[in-house]
Amino acid sequence: MKIGILQTGKSPEQLAPTFGDYGNMFERMLDGRGFKFRIYDILENEFPASITEQDGWIITGSRFGAYEDHDWIPPLESLIRDLHAAKSPMIGVCFGHQIIAQALGGKVEKYAAGWSVGRVEYNANGKKLPLFAWHQDQVITPPKNAKTVASTEFCAHAALTIGNHIYTIQPHPEFDADFVTGLANTRAKGIVPDPQRLAAIESAKSPVATAYMADHFEKFLKQGQANG
Repeated sequence: MKIGILQTGKSPEQLAPTFGDYGNMFERMLDGRGFKFRIYDILENEFPASITEQDGWIITGSRFGAYEDHDWIPPLESLIRDLHAAKSPMIGVCFGHQIIAQALGGKVEKYAAGWSVGRVEYNANGKKLPLFAWHQDQVITPPKNAKTVASTEFCAHAALTIGNHIYTIQPHPEFDADFVTGLANTRAKGIVPDPQRLAAIESAKSPVATAYMADHFEKFLKQGQANG
C-alpha cells in the first residue's frame, strides 16, 4: 500500500541529523507493515499531482498554526476536502489533526490555557492512552459528522474520526522520548514555560503507547482503503 506523507513541519536543525524530519518518524513508526512511503514537502508547495497518486495519506505536525496566512495552507485544505470527498484513508497528527478539522468546517484556536507538552494520558473510549503531546493550538469545534474519540480535561477534542476514512489525533505517536527531550532542550526554550518544559523532560522517562498506535494506524489505513 502506497502512503503519501504530507510533511508540514520539520525538526529543529539541532535534532534533524539524529532523528530526521517528521515524515521520517512516521516511516520508522510504520516500518515493516507493508507500506511504501513518499514524503511531500508541503512547506515548499510540493503537492501530489492527483488524489489517486497514493492509496492513503498522513499529515504531519508543524510549528505553524492552521489559521495562519501561508501560501501552502489553502491548497492543502483543498486537497483535504478532495480526499475527504473521495473517502481516501487519511490520518492527521497535531497540526494535521487541526488542519483537517479546519478544512472540513471546524475551528482551531491558540488555546488560552497555554501549552500541553510531554507525556499525557488521554481518555480514549474509557481506556487510558499515554502519548507525547506538544501543542498550544487546539481544535475547539470539530467539523460536522466528526466523532470525538479521545480527550482530556485540557484538550476536549484530542482525537476525531469522520466516517471510516479519517482519523486525526492531537498528540504525537511518532515522537519518542529522546526527541521529546530534544525538543524541550531546543525549540521549547523561551517559548514553553520552564516548569512545563522541565516536567516534559521528566515525563518522557515513562512509557507511551507507540506500538499500540502503530497497530491502530496500520489497521485504519488498510481498512479505510478497503471501505472507501
